[in-house]
Amino acid sequence: MIRGGMKLATLAAAVFLAGCAQMRAHKGVVIDSQAVSSIQPGVDNRDSVEKVLGRPTFVGQFTPNDWYYVSRDVNQVAFRNPRVMKQTVMIVRFDAKGNVASVQHTGRELVMNVDPSGKSTPTLGRQQLLRGAVRQYRQRRGAGSARPGRRQRPLLAPRFRAAIVSLKRRP
Repeated sequence: MIRGGMKLATLAAAVFLAGCAQMRAHKGVVIDSQAVSSIQPGVDNRDSVEKVLGRPTFVGQFTPNDWYYVSRDVNQVAFRNPRVMKQTVMIVRFDAKGNVASVQHTGRELVMNVDPSGKSTPTLGRQQLLRGAVRQYRQRRGAGSARPGRRQRPLLAPRFRAAIVSLKRRP
């Protein structure tokens, strides 16, 4: 009986510890150094770069002549967030005619860890928006304006008000 319990406990511990295994993954483009070195500014164009490297990971939003190839190796333990171990970003810039103007490489130095403070982001606009909404509600309800001495804005334009008054007077 004790042996069966020990085997069960050992099996449960093995299954539990297997969930904490470290996972390594490669995400993005596999960048071949020989293929990258074959791309030459002024010689290659968009089609030749696409044949050698494939479609880019993404194209620049504001500069469509910039193609980005991103390669990333990450490490993850159990349910934690993945950590970037190695990252390579290759930027291929084209001129107006579609020829390669430059090829640049960056590494992990551009990876940024954003650590938010607290559970909310401080903003300035929310309080002002709320005050404006309350002020408009008070004015429409007729409870007075938010600032004393300020003239209230009529709910209806004067010409519509005159039309409604004239309709009420008719028999």
